[in-house]
Amino acid sequence: MHAITIPEPGGPEALVWDEVPDPVPGEGEVLVEVAAGAVNRADILQRQGFYEPPPGASPYPGLECSGRVAGIGTGVSGWNIGDEVCALLSGGGYAEKVAVPAGQLLPVPAGVGLTQAAALPEVVCTVWSNVFMVAHLRPGETLLVHGGSSGIGTMAIQLAKAVGARVAVTAGTKEKLDRCAELGADILVNYREQDFVEEVRKATDGAGADVILDNMGAKYLERNVKALAVNGRLAIIGMQGGVKGELNIGALLAKRAAISATSLRARPLEEKAAIVAAVREHVWPLFTGGHLRPVVDRELPMPDAAAAHRVVEESGHVGKVLLIAPQGT
Repeated sequence: MHAITIPEPGGPEALVWDEVPDPVPGEGEVLVEVAAGAVNRADILQRQGFYEPPPGASPYPGLECSGRVAGIGTGVSGWNIGDEVCALLSGGGYAEKVAVPAGQLLPVPAGVGLTQAAALPEVVCTVWSNVFMVAHLRPGETLLVHGGSSGIGTMAIQLAKAVGARVAVTAGTKEKLDRCAELGADILVNYREQDFVEEVRKATDGAGADVILDNMGAKYLERNVKALAVNGRLAIIGMQGGVKGELNIGALLAKRAAISATSLRARPLEEKAAIVAAVREHVWPLFTGGHLRPVVDRELPMPDAAAAHRVVEESGHVGKVLLIAPQGT
């Protein structure tokens, strides 16, 4: 088969479409013939040499894919050859085939095409595990999403609205904010021109956000705490704004607030399987009702992964950028 390899870390040109050995599904694994993969910022970090795959994972980038079951390892039940699926991966999505632990496999949800399903596993699992399983967003509460037009952001808006929450978002252009509004965002903050703390407080009569989903890390830490409501929960999922910040414990105590920080890729298999099972139970039915949809900015050929990485690094996109495998849909 062919896969995107990274012979040497570097810029987008470091991504090389090359012939590699076919994966073989081990015990408890399913072999998927890939129709499409999706680009995540973790892939960019891996390409640059800053984010090695977990031990035992595929060395090729790609944290999610869609495709058809092409092989079944020992000890696996519930899946058949030819099933249309999407999968949460520790790596290997930029390839024609990938071996996936069966617990990280999901059926393509109703109403979603096979290729577009590649836009779902990483973002849905990230949002559901952080906003709902950890931060326990409830109907009537306010969720603040930083990077509302990102893949994570566009799914967080839809999921929060589906459960009856109010959604505030930050983004850097009017066009991106308009797209967020189309998905249901109620409070729109242009972070280049407005202070999100002030805007969220104003829109909530001074209360603040009950839950904040943050991809920035250190840069926003102090202001995120200020933006939290009493009993608020800050869920940190990224470090685009740095890794070290100063935390005012007094402010946190005064609000009886909580901060969590999680990553998905390096979690044990059983934790990932539990998240995937929860997503299948609670989120997948929402696609049938039309409450959710994948948001895809563009689709590019998988061998041209370098162009896809440039699109994501330039941050002009809304939602996900997909890589279509040569065997196609």
